[in-house]
Amino acid sequence: MTDKFDGRIDKLIVVGDRVLIKPNNQSNKSTGGLLLPPGYKEKEEVQSGWVIKTGPGYPIPVPSDDFDEPWKKKDDNANYIPLQAKLGDLAIFLKKGAIEFQYHNQKYFIVSQHSILLLERDE
Repeated sequence: MTDKFDGRIDKLIVVGDRVLIKPNNQSNKSTGGLLLPPGYKEKEEVQSGWVIKTGPGYPIPVPSDDFDEPWKKKDDNANYIPLQAKLGDLAIFLKKGAIEFQYHNQKYFIVSQHSILLLERDE
């Protein structure tokens, strides 16, 4: 699984409820052996790939009435509900809910948690 991850990715910070996914290497041949034109697989609505990084999750608002008193300590750290996706999961997601980009000549997707349909995890 180490070949799926790239050390340069550590510089990227995923925010909120988003997940960074590296797409699977897909063959350009059909199951019957026909050679498919370039871009054929990219037009499919459902894609799959490996979860490389995840954001912190859904932010939880901090109640403002707790800080009305000056002697109470104010905590600036945000609280989050964690995401279901974890590093190394195989994610099946809707392509129309993903943003595709290139980073160091590699193709990646930024996908919101709600666009992920299924996760496969090796325990």
